[in-house]
Amino acid sequence: MGPTINDLSRLLAYLRPLRRRFAAGTGFLLVTNGFALLIPWLMKLAVEGLQHPVSARFSPTACALVIVALAVAHCVSRVFSRTLFLNAARIIEFRIREELFRKLVLLDQLFFSGNRTGDILSRFANDLTNVRMVVGFGAMSAMNALIMYVATASLMLRIHPRLTLCAIIPFPLMVLVVKKVSDHMFQRSLEAQEELARLSSLTEESVSAVRLIKSYCREEHFQGLFAEASARYLACNLRLARLRGLLLPIMATATGAGTLVVLFMGGRLVIGGAITLGDFVAFSGYLAMLTWPTVMMGWILTLAQRGAASMSRLTVILGAEPAVADAPDAEPLAEVRHGIEFRDLSFGYGPAPVLNRISCSIAAGERIGITGAVGSGKSTLLKLLPRLLPAGDGTIFIDGRDINRITLDSLRGLIGYVPQEAFLFSRTLRENIAYGAAGGHDTVEELARQVSLTADVERFHEGLETMVGEKGVTLSGGQKQRLSIARALSVAPRILLLDDPLSAVDAGREEEILGELGRLCDGKTVLIVSHRLSAFRECDRVLVLKDGGIAETGNPAELLERGGLYAAMHRTQRLEEELGTGD
Repeated sequence: MGPTINDLSRLLAYLRPLRRRFAAGTGFLLVTNGFALLIPWLMKLAVEGLQHPVSARFSPTACALVIVALAVAHCVSRVFSRTLFLNAARIIEFRIREELFRKLVLLDQLFFSGNRTGDILSRFANDLTNVRMVVGFGAMSAMNALIMYVATASLMLRIHPRLTLCAIIPFPLMVLVVKKVSDHMFQRSLEAQEELARLSSLTEESVSAVRLIKSYCREEHFQGLFAEASARYLACNLRLARLRGLLLPIMATATGAGTLVVLFMGGRLVIGGAITLGDFVAFSGYLAMLTWPTVMMGWILTLAQRGAASMSRLTVILGAEPAVADAPDAEPLAEVRHGIEFRDLSFGYGPAPVLNRISCSIAAGERIGITGAVGSGKSTLLKLLPRLLPAGDGTIFIDGRDINRITLDSLRGLIGYVPQEAFLFSRTLRENIAYGAAGGHDTVEELARQVSLTADVERFHEGLETMVGEKGVTLSGGQKQRLSIARALSVAPRILLLDDPLSAVDAGREEEILGELGRLCDGKTVLIVSHRLSAFRECDRVLVLKDGGIAETGNPAELLERGGLYAAMHRTQRLEEELGTGD
């Protein structure tokens, strides 16, 4: 297995805009190596000057001074070549990172449900670094090695062709062996990157759940899991290191064999007068200059295989297409005047449907409660309306228009959504509440009052400027939920989706919030999911879901009179409250 054409074409797309930088870097490499290649030739002239001072074209002193000047020029030009290559690599890394993040925020929930957070973060960090290394250091070193091999071999051929051929015979054999070894390196590199992603996922998950781990005394268990994952990652890297370890002895053998040939044959040629002592010194110097590029080839191959494996992992994200996107004929929707309609709506995360042929009409401004057993599809129904999950064509309509023909920006701009698990950014209370707000909407202070958060805010030393910590760690569950409701209201939505928003709020605070929401939701279409039937007292209708379908519908009083599923749930909750086990 190796990098695909798609992987390489994506990488080339980032390289093309910077081709002038790479060309300039290559030009400086040519100059740099030109200076380096002149030094053995000047050493040849210096030796000949020592042997024949009368007939020498240049004195040894002059050669020494020129060698010093060439060494300085070599260093200066090397700085420019490295700067051009490495800066270009940084720019490529920046652009890939930007595209990765842009792609991630456009992908839908189905993608993230199949990919762990730690794995995605690993691609942003380790895989992106590997790609930067291969287009920076790797490209520069490969180009440098190519220039050195071609130029050095040409100069060696000028000195003595047959000696050159004998000296470089081991190198083609070395290339064949290296090619055989490198074929296995891609798979080993990919395995190592996958194990690193698993290790990163486990680390991220463990750090996020550290309080839960401590509360259940599972520290040793997670230490064991981490040790196993770390051991697998170590084993993969050791296998890769063994392959890489084979390369260096192979290359050293080829270089050593060439040196032996030069010492044996070159010495005899000097004795026989076929070449001068200066030629022998220069030839040996050029052969020695091939040693470092030869050694670097092993590192370059390892780097290339790691980079190819990493690019193939990045392509998974870069090439992913969201299941939810604007249709070519999608048009914006500015207002909700008539309402929402579900027509034979079915949806499943796998072969088994979660929702099965749901049909229902909701008038604009109507308040609808949704309840049912765990797994009946309540949260899924809410997620389909703002197209957080893909809905089939002709199944959900707003004002008679298929939501798949409404632009995502305008659709979601009409909707305020409070998810089941309130997520907060590691910012201030004010910034979290005003996250989606635009100018002209209610102030943050007013929003906090509307969700009964004012008293809690006043207890914080810095008020609304208090940092909530990572994922709102400094707040209680109820405070998080109320802040999440305030954030949804900050966008002035026409449709408000509340997914079990009061599960962590006590009964007294629930009464206060529901009373305020009743006033705030005038003119808004509200869908509220809850297990607490008390949350539906202001609702015009309640949908009771069972096995993905609507089992009952009606206002709360009607459903109680029927004595069906809703009434049974109501009796159970009343009994729990009387026994003191309810919320």
